[in-house]
Amino acid sequence: MLKRIDLHIHTTKSDGFLTPTEVIDEAAKNNVYAISIADHDTIEAYNDELFLYAKSKNIKIINAVEISTKYNKAGIHVLGYNFDLNNKIFKDKLSKIRNARHDYLYKVGKKLEELGYAINIEELDKIDAVTKAHIALDVICNQNNKNILIENFGHIPNKGEFIETIMNENCPAYVKKQTVTPVEAAQMIRDANGKVVLAHPVAYIYEDNLTEKDILNIINDMKPDGIEANYLYFDRNNKKIDEIARWNKFAKENNLFVTVGSDFHNKDGIRPEIGFINTDFKLDDIVIDEILENLC
Repeated sequence: MLKRIDLHIHTTKSDGFLTPTEVIDEAAKNNVYAISIADHDTIEAYNDELFLYAKSKNIKIINAVEISTKYNKAGIHVLGYNFDLNNKIFKDKLSKIRNARHDYLYKVGKKLEELGYAINIEELDKIDAVTKAHIALDVICNQNNKNILIENFGHIPNKGEFIETIMNENCPAYVKKQTVTPVEAAQMIRDANGKVVLAHPVAYIYEDNLTEKDILNIINDMKPDGIEANYLYFDRNNKKIDEIARWNKFAKENNLFVTVGSDFHNKDGIRPEIGFINTDFKLDDIVIDEILENLC
């Protein structure tokens, strides 16, 4: 049987559509051997019950988190693995980052309303780690926004298109969000005895117009242990971009280990599902064992 791991999965604790236990169920159904729940700026998915449930399903969990940071004008995500879940300083810093998300929600909500969009701010405020994706989905799924969306886009946009056109920097509903730098996030993770990984470098090439040199500068500044080289990227038009070979080569040239993640949020019929079961992507068992060894 093909050995599968997936070390970048989101749950309802941030902007995913499955609960933590549902993620375990889906992983078991997909014959995934090891997983990491890497919610945005929160580790609320992790508790004793989750680890026991995963053990009952013969699934190994490596705890993780995805920290949102800012580098110049680009939003950079930093993954932390196998850190001390009980580290109070780490949890307090994550809490401050989450609180900044809610301040952002109210400011961007006001701008969206001024642009004529209806938004359910009170409902969104109930989400612990509210994200741009939550806000965008709330807007595009609201029938009251149908006409203005068609007027502005010519169609109902997906969340990525809405974010890149309306909410990102130099867009009409842009709001500067208080955040940390990649260096600060990396230090947070190291101080909690975790491993530091730069998430999906391929995304910064296509979303933020960074160059490979820019990414190398980020690497040199934050000094991560690894990068998420094994990652299938989908652009705003849902076009698949496979640069896995490129980023594995980059990792080798810069003495970084590699990780693998689907970045699963929900089943949309396009992006990878947990364990990449709906794709032709796979890793050799030797590579999988090496990834797990590097993180543990």
